[in-house]
Amino acid sequence: MKKFSFADLVIIIGVVIALIIGLLTAKNVRQTADKQIEATSQIEFEVFLRGVTITGEKFPISLNDKTFITIRNVPYTELNVIGVKSEPRKTFAPSSKNILIPDPAQPAIFDAIIKISDTAKITKDGAVVGGNKIKMGLPVTLEGEKYKFNGTISDIKVTSENKINDEGENKDLG
Repeated sequence: MKKFSFADLVIIIGVVIALIIGLLTAKNVRQTADKQIEATSQIEFEVFLRGVTITGEKFPISLNDKTFITIRNVPYTELNVIGVKSEPRKTFAPSSKNILIPDPAQPAIFDAIIKISDTAKITKDGAVVGGNKIKMGLPVTLEGEKYKFNGTISDIKVTSENKINDEGENKDLG
């Protein structure tokens, strides 16, 4: 019988490790990436836009518009705008009461909250949209025909859940 060389031992150890990993995956001890998805769900998230300069008559994003979203400098898709709240930048009025008034020194500066809906994959770590985990503080870019604004996600809500069974079919949880 011939002696084993070092290369033969490395190959045998690699094959044994691959067989062990395959066996653990087949017995559901080790999870693959597609099995980590627990559900698909409709989510709503809010994008906070701070210090947007608007000199026109109205805010360029309105209810029921479509806006193209870019997450972490990666273009994703066009999504539905389901809520818009924009206000001029405010300051305290010089009086004995603490009253907020629109800042007269910055009349064209606005803060806005844009609410957007999408379908997401729900994992143990949170919602995943376009291959990115959607979490508060995540920088995003909203883009339309007349605007391109940078903002951050300020709130996330799961509005409906569908559980995925072993065959990959959706089942309603509610």
